[in-house]
Amino acid sequence: MEDRIKESLIALMDGIKRADGGAIASQMAMLDGYLEQARGTLHPQLVHFLERRSYPKALLFLGGESAIPAGSCGGRP
Repeated sequence: MEDRIKESLIALMDGIKRADGGAIASQMAMLDGYLEQARGTLHPQLVHFLERRSYPKALLFLGGESAIPAGSCGGRP
């Protein structure tokens, strides 16, 4: 599931760069569906990022980044 989420996040970021509203809406809907399907098996931090639509942070997390900047919700220290 994490691979599908990562692919969808990459496609979403591409859609944002191209200002493609249809692609953005489609990928966000897919991500919401993935979250609903796999919430119980995903890492809690990834769930947190997806719930709050912190998609760039979710992509960093899936890429193995350890220095994800804290947001308004606190994030990692």
